[in-house]
Amino acid sequence: MASKGEGVFLKVKCFDCDNEQIVFNRAASTVQCIICGKTLVKPKGGKSEVFANVIEVVK
Repeated sequence: MASKGEGVFLKVKCFDCDNEQIVFNRAASTVQCIICGKTLVKPKGGKSEVFANVIEVVK
């Protein structure tokens, strides 16, 4: 597991189109689904807010 203060990559599944995509949990910019364009991640000054189903933490 990542130590305190480090980000991790997450495999997420879009709620709208079921596309699976890997995103960073401390994203500096908004991340959208590459298939349908729905917002998956929004930055929040640290850990990002995730608007998708988190499937797993990518190691």
